[in-house]
Amino acid sequence: MPEFLTLLSPDDAREKLLSHLPASDPASPSGTMSEQIDVASSLGRVTAEDIRAPHPLPDFRRSTVDGYAVRAKDTFGASDSLPAYLVLMGEVPMGDAPSSTLESGRCMTIHTGGMLPEGADAVVMLEYTQTVGAGSFRSNAEIEISKSVAEGENVIALGEDVAQGQVVQPKGSLMRPAEIGGLMALGITNLRVSKRVRVGLISSGDEVIPPEQSPRPGQVRDINSYTLAALVTKSGGEPVFYGIVGDTFDALKEIAASALTECDLVVITAGSSASTRDMTADVIGSLGQPGVLVHGINTRPGKPTILGVCDGKAVIGLPGNPVSALVNGYLFVVPVIEKLLGANPRPKATIHARLTVNLPSQAGREDWWPVKLVGPERNEVKSKGSVGKSNSPSTAPLRGSAQDEYNADPIFGKSNLIFTLAAADGLLRIPPDATGLSAGESVEVVLL
Repeated sequence: MPEFLTLLSPDDAREKLLSHLPASDPASPSGTMSEQIDVASSLGRVTAEDIRAPHPLPDFRRSTVDGYAVRAKDTFGASDSLPAYLVLMGEVPMGDAPSSTLESGRCMTIHTGGMLPEGADAVVMLEYTQTVGAGSFRSNAEIEISKSVAEGENVIALGEDVAQGQVVQPKGSLMRPAEIGGLMALGITNLRVSKRVRVGLISSGDEVIPPEQSPRPGQVRDINSYTLAALVTKSGGEPVFYGIVGDTFDALKEIAASALTECDLVVITAGSSASTRDMTADVIGSLGQPGVLVHGINTRPGKPTILGVCDGKAVIGLPGNPVSALVNGYLFVVPVIEKLLGANPRPKATIHARLTVNLPSQAGREDWWPVKLVGPERNEVKSKGSVGKSNSPSTAPLRGSAQDEYNADPIFGKSNLIFTLAAADGLLRIPPDATGLSAGESVEVVLL
């Protein structure tokens, strides 16, 4: 059995892989890496160019409350005991510009979102006013004001949200619900985004069968194609299924070569262990230059992961065990997709929690544990044992922030048990310079 080469840390291995991939420019003149789509259907897509505001937003001064448009100086000193009195000269129409200029000593009824009339520079909230004296509701009535306002109070200024020409969505940014709404507010209804990264998915192994079949003794249903496909879709890619390949070099090479021609990234699961029947590394080495860059990652799970680049395209070999494959899909497949999309670096969603049990680890190896987040009402810290079993509470003090509202319960299970990961809310990282973590420590959990 061949030995693993020198193991790299996940960070070093990822950096080595990404450094061998050519820079992607979706906004190139050829346009082959980008496409024009409707903003309404752009959720989760990555922008391929800077998007600038064609006009300021808002493009007129508007009220943030229901009340009266006023000249701020007409209200100075107003209070409950010494109110100010202004003459009502009309109402600001919604959806239209006021027809009159506000004069000193007067006010106009205005509703939330209404356009301030010329001469007005503030709005008094309705709660601090009452109508007194003669006249109709719309005009000639006297409005008593019991609270003064400063210039600009309860008003959104012209261009306060966005200035004309401002970059509102930089190239490489992710389209989320707020960004979609913002572009619609500016009248931008289509945009250029990076094309989805095509990811070829290959499962290998004589024992692997499609999920719809009933396995014979010794056979297992294909899990990895579907978990990785979901991960690819969530990350902005387009999964392309190439089926299940038996344990023969020629068959795997033929399918992998076809996938490499048709896709931007190829992922092969199983066949990455250093054994006589596992030939993924040899196949990757035969597909193009430079071939295999890393064979073996100093991490658990996923030590036998293979990272390669063949003629400018990444080819990744993941372990067949479902938990190992999915965890390392997060670590290596997702970053490649993000680079090919031209996506700007984004922080991962994390939460701080209190570890409930002692977790051992091997020094020099990075460990990733699936954990269940438990609400603050359950605050016992267990000294040992597994999730779901009752153990004597540990007296270990809370070493992290008092703001940790959740407990992190590790889920113990082997890397071929997919429901250990399905039950998890996130992944806990034990750094390679640690020999474990203690119950009661504040830890950072990467949310799934």
